[in-house]
Amino acid sequence: MNGIHRVLGFGVVGGFFLIMVWGFAAKIRKQEPGAWFWRLLAIEQVVLGLQIIAGITLLIINGYSAKPLLHYLYGSVFPITVLVIAHVFARDLERDNYFPFAVAAFICFGLTLRALMTGLGIG
Repeated sequence: MNGIHRVLGFGVVGGFFLIMVWGFAAKIRKQEPGAWFWRLLAIEQVVLGLQIIAGITLLIINGYSAKPLLHYLYGSVFPITVLVIAHVFARDLERDNYFPFAVAAFICFGLTLRALMTGLGIG
């Protein structure tokens, strides 16, 4: 399970990076990002959920580990909160409703990268 959690962790960080770059590039070009942007966002949210389930499973199996509390917050609570806020903002926009997700991806990229780093014992 630890290997799956690690692979999903790298996938989550990479997914948020792609969404961030894609969304900011669309804003700069003043074009909608297209259907694949929304598909990637949906996949990213599912993968984040799987990552959290894998982490909770590891926590139950192994008991509380020596990981800092921030590992759990950076990898689950904070990204979920940021994504919920992005959904709230995006639903009220008539156009450029993708942009709150680009900003959220920027924030979540940093959060999940930090979670990955603490999980790997870096920093």
